[in-house]
Amino acid sequence: MPAYNAQKTLTQTYKELPFDIVDEVILVDDASQDETIKLAKELGIKHVVSHFNNKGYGGNQKTCYKTALELNSDIIIMVHPDYQYTPKLIRAMAALISDDVFDCVLGSRILGTGAIKGGMPKYKYIANRLLTLIQNLMVGHKLSEYHTGYRAFSKNILATLPLEQNSDDLIFDNQMLMQIINFGFSIGEITCPTKYMAEASSIGGWSAYKYGLGVLHESLRFRLHKSLKIPYKIYSDPNG
Repeated sequence: MPAYNAQKTLTQTYKELPFDIVDEVILVDDASQDETIKLAKELGIKHVVSHFNNKGYGGNQKTCYKTALELNSDIIIMVHPDYQYTPKLIRAMAALISDDVFDCVLGSRILGTGAIKGGMPKYKYIANRLLTLIQNLMVGHKLSEYHTGYRAFSKNILATLPLEQNSDDLIFDNQMLMQIINFGFSIGEITCPTKYMAEASSIGGWSAYKYGLGVLHESLRFRLHKSLKIPYKIYSDPNG
C-alpha cells in the first residue's frame, strides 16, 4: 500500500483485505502529515516503511516493490489505502496470476460502468478514455485504461523491470505498464468498482494537466523506441 495522508481511510481498506490468502501487508508512508504511520502500527501491519522526505508516487512504489522482493513475495498486489478500490478483488487478481493466466492483472474502472457509478467526474472519465485511445494507438496494445492504481504482478515482473530507472512522479505507473508490454509480459483486466469521495486521493488542476502531457510524451518515447529503435534506458534489457 503506497500511502500518503491515508489516516481516514486506512482502517476501512485494511479490514477488507482477504487475510486467508494475504501473507504479508506492506505499507510505505511517503512523509504523511497525519497519523498514518501510527494507525498502521495500531492495526498490526508488520511491514511499515517510512520516508523521511516525500519521494513522490513513483518513489513510493519503488520502495513498495523493493520491500516485496526482499520478502520473497510470489504475487504482489498494489491497492491504494484511500479506499478508492475495494480490496475484495484481490482473490480474483491473485488467482489469475497463480494459475499462470496472466503475468499482470489490472483492476479497470472503465470496464463496465464502475467509473461513472462510483462518482468519477465526467471530465476525468473523458480524459481517461481519450488518453487511453491515444496510448493504445501509439503503444500498439489494447487496454481499457492505463491509469488504474489497482495492479497485481508476478514476482518475475518486479525482478525483471528496471524500475529504479523510472520517474518518481505520477508517470511511473505508465512507464511501468509500457515496460511490461515491451518485455513481453501478459496483461489481463477485470472490472473494478470504484469510489470517489473527499478522502480519496485524486489529482487535479496543474498536476492533472502535467500528468496528461507526461502520458503523451512517454507514449511517444515508447513508440520511437519500438518503431525507430531509438534507445531509451527504461525500455532496454538490463541484461543486455
